[in-house]
Amino acid sequence: MTDSNEVLLVSDESGVRTITLNRPDVLNAYNEQMLVALGKAVRGADKDDSVRCLVITGAGRAFCSGQDLAEVASQYESDEPIELGNRLRTLYNPMITKIRTMEKLVIASVNGVAAGAGCSLALACDLRVAGESASFVEAFIHVGLVPDCASTFMLPRLIGMARAMEICCSGRKVKSDAALQIGLVNQVVADDELKAATAKLAGKMAGMPPKAIGLTKRAINASWNADLEKQLDYEAMLQTTAGQTQDHREGVTAFLEKRKPTFTGK
Repeated sequence: MTDSNEVLLVSDESGVRTITLNRPDVLNAYNEQMLVALGKAVRGADKDDSVRCLVITGAGRAFCSGQDLAEVASQYESDEPIELGNRLRTLYNPMITKIRTMEKLVIASVNGVAAGAGCSLALACDLRVAGESASFVEAFIHVGLVPDCASTFMLPRLIGMARAMEICCSGRKVKSDAALQIGLVNQVVADDELKAATAKLAGKMAGMPPKAIGLTKRAINASWNADLEKQLDYEAMLQTTAGQTQDHREGVTAFLEKRKPTFTGK
């Protein structure tokens, strides 16, 4: 694990890499240093074959409170137009894109508030485990902004158009129990059980056949923009690839021999 003074903590255990946002004094708000480090860490996890599942969480009492406004405060001291798009394109968007497209499962372990672009980060992950104290806030509206970092892409797909519109336009806090009820999270556990519950889920996913996980994620992502005929054809193509892996052969053989399969990612 990296030094505790770093903006990120990174650890590995049994095929699971955990990235911990580490600015607890500001509820893990993003500054440029953290964004650069997070982008690098996500890309590193994608490239590392020893990593089968990625977990993102926050240190202290929050997941991530979004952009650290203190870092950009100087932009508001003059009457010059504010330009936010370039920061999104260079620092935020590539990291969100990598999470969505990397062929490994990414789990958000949400401890406390996930607000603004911190909420977007949690939504971009494939699965979300939340502690009881967790909450989700599309806080952009409170400062006259539009949800970004793919919130307007992910949220309607997770909970539907009407709920997404209401949550984004009201900026209200969605607590963990309500988040579970509407399908925003996969699991809610007691705060003191969050780390263990996340580790259990991540460990299970890390034991699954990596190629099949990657192809499944690819198929589900593609389904959002496909009609039935196109998706059926795409599934057939991906299944041809999956069927030629050693892991597929191992899975069938293990089933026939009534033993637990050992997947190698080949």
